[in-house]
Amino acid sequence: MSTNNNYDRRAVFSWSMYDFANSSYHALVLTFVFSTFFTTQIASDKIIGTALWSRGITLSALIVAILSPFMGAFADAGGYRKRILKYLTIAAAIGTAGLYTVLPGEVLKGLVLFVGTNIAMELAVVFYNAFLPDIAPPEKIGRISGFGWAFGYVGGLSAMLIAMVGLVQPETPWFGFSRELGENIRATNLLVAVWFLLFSLPLFLFVKEKSTKKMRGLGKLFATTSGQLVATFREIKQYRQIVKLLFARLFYNDGLITIFAFGGIYAAGTFGFEFEEILFLGIVLNITAGLGAFVFGFVDDILGGKKTIQITIIGFIFSTIIAVLAPNKTMFWISAIITGLFSGPNQAASRSLMARFVPMDKENEFFGFFAFSGKATAFLGPLLLGVLTELFNSQRAGIAVVIILFILGGLILRTVNEEEGMKVRLESAES
Repeated sequence: MSTNNNYDRRAVFSWSMYDFANSSYHALVLTFVFSTFFTTQIASDKIIGTALWSRGITLSALIVAILSPFMGAFADAGGYRKRILKYLTIAAAIGTAGLYTVLPGEVLKGLVLFVGTNIAMELAVVFYNAFLPDIAPPEKIGRISGFGWAFGYVGGLSAMLIAMVGLVQPETPWFGFSRELGENIRATNLLVAVWFLLFSLPLFLFVKEKSTKKMRGLGKLFATTSGQLVATFREIKQYRQIVKLLFARLFYNDGLITIFAFGGIYAAGTFGFEFEEILFLGIVLNITAGLGAFVFGFVDDILGGKKTIQITIIGFIFSTIIAVLAPNKTMFWISAIITGLFSGPNQAASRSLMARFVPMDKENEFFGFFAFSGKATAFLGPLLLGVLTELFNSQRAGIAVVIILFILGGLILRTVNEEEGMKVRLESAES
């Protein structure tokens, strides 16, 4: 069912729907609503809550970093990409629904459920991303990656609008939920769980997995997986541009993860944002990020992924300085909008650049390393933010750490040779 331009438009749309589906989690659970509810209502105070939330993100990031390369290689060796993605999607949805049951004061229960859910969600993205080089032709990979991110922000925005109108704002929330013990806020987790399951279905129905003979026998499969990983490390010199990209991403993505995880917390704790204001902040950020991802997808195909990422890092440094020094809500809003405009393009261009570099038949494995690069030091930003927040009793001091991470990532990215990296994929296709 191929179409003109040698790619399946229905497959591209269905693949993008998974971004539409899982962005509800990133918007309502990870960034704006449940994270804020945890730090302000579940924990005893915002400083302790911020520190504990950072520990939860740190732990889940470390586990994802350890598991993702092996699971990617496992899927490559056995041909189980789609099946593993399905199981992880179901697990993440069940875990998200479980967050509804967490009451004020139940800190340990909230953290355990959040860590388990976040691990499943982040591992699922490894296998989702690995479909990109299969469905997108090389000359359109930037805009298709950007379209996926933009569509994801539409999903996050839509979920937040429904949450705001139906659960957060009204005196009488929908479906009989009450405002006591934050039940209407906790119910947003149920919305996310249903949303994620429903809108992820098109990927499983219409995106085909590359025909790979499934290997039988768990012991044999584990042995093959281990051998594949060892072989990759032995051949690492062939992939030096991938290594440089991933090393740069260790830092600049950590800065972005920290901003996403603590943006709503920072707005509430430092500028006194209420839940309604935080949701409105999320809506504005999703609009700006979606527009940025869509427009910069075309810029990516013209200028290349590296230059696109560099532009966004400069934007992040500027916006974070404004956020740290902002004397009032107005300046914070300016910072947030700038961050939103560049966040979608940064992630989309990082994914598309990796897809241009990754060798054929090792997409899952290398996108496992891509996830590793996004998580291996992902504990660093949240951990330092939590430590500095406690040490100085100030969220401003904590958020300032991300400026250093962006600078380090940008400096390392300068060493990446995009043309040389693209030769790796071409040579693997010919061999």
